Order: sequence, then C-alpha cells, then structure tokens
Amino acid sequence: MAENQSIARTFPVKPKLKPTSANSTTPTPESKYWRSFKTPKDLQSQTLVSAITSLSFSPISPHDFAATHSATVSIFSGQTLEPKTTISSAFKDTVTSASFRSDGRLIAAGDLSGAVQVLDLKSRVPLRRLRGHTRPVRAVRYPRADKLHLFSGGDDAVVKYWDITTESKIYDLLGHKDYVRCGDASPVSDDMFVSGSYDHTVKVWDVRVLNSGSVMEFDHGKPVEDVIYLPSGGLVATAGGNSVKIWDVLGGGKLLYTMESHNKTVTSICVGKVGKESGEEAQQYRILSVSLDGYMKVFDYAKFKITHSMRFPNPLMSVGFSPDCSTRVIGASNGTLYIGRRKVKDSESLELGVFGGGFAPVEEPRRRVLRPSYFRYFQRGQNEKPSEWDYLIKKPKKIKVAEHDKLLKKFMHKDALVAALSGKSPENVVAVMEELVARKKLLRCVSNLETEELGLLLRFLQRYSTMPRFSRFLMGLTKKVIEMRTEDIKSSDELRGHIRNLKRDVEEEIRVQQTLQQIQGIVCPLLKIAARR
Repeated sequence: MAENQSIARTFPVKPKLKPTSANSTTPTPESKYWRSFKTPKDLQSQTLVSAITSLSFSPISPHDFAATHSATVSIFSGQTLEPKTTISSAFKDTVTSASFRSDGRLIAAGDLSGAVQVLDLKSRVPLRRLRGHTRPVRAVRYPRADKLHLFSGGDDAVVKYWDITTESKIYDLLGHKDYVRCGDASPVSDDMFVSGSYDHTVKVWDVRVLNSGSVMEFDHGKPVEDVIYLPSGGLVATAGGNSVKIWDVLGGGKLLYTMESHNKTVTSICVGKVGKESGEEAQQYRILSVSLDGYMKVFDYAKFKITHSMRFPNPLMSVGFSPDCSTRVIGASNGTLYIGRRKVKDSESLELGVFGGGFAPVEEPRRRVLRPSYFRYFQRGQNEKPSEWDYLIKKPKKIKVAEHDKLLKKFMHKDALVAALSGKSPENVVAVMEELVARKKLLRCVSNLETEELGLLLRFLQRYSTMPRFSRFLMGLTKKVIEMRTEDIKSSDELRGHIRNLKRDVEEEIRVQQTLQQIQGIVCPLLKIAARR
C-alpha cells in the first residue's frame, strides 16, 4: 500500500490545472457564452495592410461590417465573414473612421486628408465629398435614422454638422480645445450626439439648441479615445487612459462608475449583448473594451463588474459587435482581424428572423473526456490535438548552420572568409570580417589569399566600400589590402582592373558627397530664415 502511494505521488496520472479564477475552477455561464465566439474552421485568417483604425457593423441584415485600414475601407460579408468589396480609390490618405447609414446602402468615411466621403456600397463610387476640416478627420457618424445629415470631428478641434444633399456644413460646433478623436449618435434622438476630445472633455450636442454651445460636458480626466451611447440613451460610456467611465446624462452628467481593469490605454469600446433567451444573464447589455495591453474585457454596467476577460497576442485598436449577437470582431495594430462567430441552430435562427432579437441560447455539446483508464485513450493517432490535461512536448527544430560558421568553429579562418565571399550576403561577409578582427586573424588571412581569392575580396570591396553602412569598416580594410598585396596586384591585369573600378567608385562617391554639402549649405540658411518668421 505504501508503495502504491509513493508511485502515485511521484508519477501523477492527471496533472492539476491552475484555476481560471480565484473563486471557482468552472467558468460561469456568461463566460461560456463569450468563449463560444470562435473563428470558423473554413475561414482563412484575415490580415490587412496596417492597423485597423475602426470597425462598424451595418444595421441591416445580414449585418456586413466595415474595417478601415491604411487608405482603404474593406467590407466583409456578415454571412461568410470573407472580404466582400474593397474601396480604396476614393481616399488619398489613411482612413480613420467609417459609419453605415440606417438603411445600410451608403457608408461615410473620413481620412487624414481632412475630407469626408459618402460612398455607395454597390458601385464603390463617392457620391459626396464633404470638405471643411483643416486637419485630419477622426470621427464620422450617421444619426440613428436620419439619412440626410451626419456629423464629424477632427484634429482641428471642431465638430461639424453636415447636410449631405447639398455637400455643405450646417453648423461648426466649437468648444473643444484639442483633437476631437471620437463621437457617437444618440440611440433615441436624431438631433443629439456626443463627442470626445484629447482635452479630457466629452460634450453632448443638440442641434436644436446651439446658442449656448454644448448642452452638457463631462471631464474624463484623461485624453478621450472613444465614447458611446448606451442603448437606453440616458447613459454614456467614455474610454481614456486605462479606464472606462459610465456617466448619467439624465442625472445631469453624474459619474456612476469607473472601471480600471486595463494596464494600458483603452483604445475602443462598443456595446454587446448576451444573446440568451433564459437565465439570469438573458437579454442584458455589456460594454466590450479593448486596449493596447492586448486584453478584451466584458463589463456588466448593471452590476458594475467584469464578467469576462480574453487575451490576444497583439495590441488591440478597435472592436465591434453585430446587432444580431452572432459576430464579434476585434482589430489589432498589426492589421490582424480576430473574428469570432457564435453557432446558432436552425430553429433558433428562425426565431431570430421572427423576433429580430438574436437571443439564442448557447448549448455546448457534452463530450466524453478521455482518461488514462479508458482503452480509447491509448488508441489515439498522431493527428489527435492535445487537450488541457495533456503535456505537449515539441521536438526542437534543427538550426541550419552556414558554411562559414562551421569553418569558424573549426578555426579555419581563411576558408571561412573565402566561403563568406562566395555567398551573396554582404552582411555575412562583414560579420565574418569583424569576427576575424576580434580574433586578430583578418590581416593574416588577407596575406595568405591566392590570386583568385584576392580577386573575390577586391570585387567585394569595390562593390560595397562606398555603401554608408559598411564604408567606415571597409574603407580602412581596403587601404590595408592594397598596401599588403601591392606586388600581386601589379602582376595581374584582372586585379588591376578591380583597383581601377574601386578608384572610379570612390571618386564618384566623393563627388556626390561634395554636391550634397553644397545643397546643404544652400538649404540651411533658408530654413533658419523661415524659422524666424
């Protein structure tokens, strides 16, 4: 009996797992819900050109979504999650924000050139160009149901209210003292919207009452990166620094709660919904926040607590959640789209079409866990994926060592130099030379080179001596080589040809540097005069 106990202690059959939370090792029902958003197997990974500055879902089924990156707006299908169309010819600079119209037929987008474009999704042709911002546009939003107006904010600290039909601005809303970086339209009124700025303030605007400026103002305390209305229309959520704050608009702008669970700047927030039909968490809204620390947090603002957290490998820039509660999209700083979709049964999708709510219960299939006591546990093939109970042991990849590295390990210095010269990488040649300098063997290797090998060295020096990143080292070596092998160079026509080519390239580089110095002498006084003005 004692022997069996010692064996069990020494060789545990099932390793203990660390608990996922401090209270319980089993995930909560809501945590299971958010984990059910997974990338479909048949969907290829989407990596765009640059950082994804914004994400916006169409309010019309099947709820396509737009991702802005570089000078492009990419439209993805809400059904297949594959790229549907790309709009890039209309923009001259990086697109920063996009917004669908209430009918889903048009999309408005602003870019760093200061222009706002209204585009047709079918023809991808700009229908309107709204010009009025003197600095980059950072926020563009359509009202809830109004199809003829939109508002925009930019780095010129001005919020503009536009009439799309006449391509003219109706109001210049002044009050911010720094960059306007975000905004959102009220879900209950087409005449009200909110804007956030780097001056730490959030202003509520009403286009019906603009004589006294904004109707309300909040001080977030940090540069505001994003601001959204919550579905009731009476609360506003702001993101800035490492915190998300909830404000009561109907209560006169009272601060209700401050969530500080991120370690770095919160870059984007959106409203999500727990799409369940029954249970304590059913039909409740949540705030989804993403940050530069790579975390997505789900915040229940009714109970003022974090209900779920998820880590991603890159800094996150934007987040979006579909109105039908089926798709969650997160954009990263390296251009990666993390798309998650929740599986919905046919009967549930039928109910979604009837009621339009998207509150389908999530039922995870129960799988029988393989244990070492089962015979099938030992019949698994090589294609079996490791589970959370398994130890995964990977065979280290064999590192391929270059030929010159092998020769350096054998202290065959001359052969290592010749092998590097025979390759195509100048970085490797310079690295080998620097290693030989450290070993005090470079000049001895140069003195022992044969005529053909000396030709390789001179050809390399002639080609790369004038390159700025190598010139400091190679010019001194060139001088030493010519002094040491003068007699060999004189006796060979081929080596003399290399020296002539080297001389010609050096003289040309000197002429270029003299010309650049002359240009610098002309430009510097002009820059000083311009700086005084």
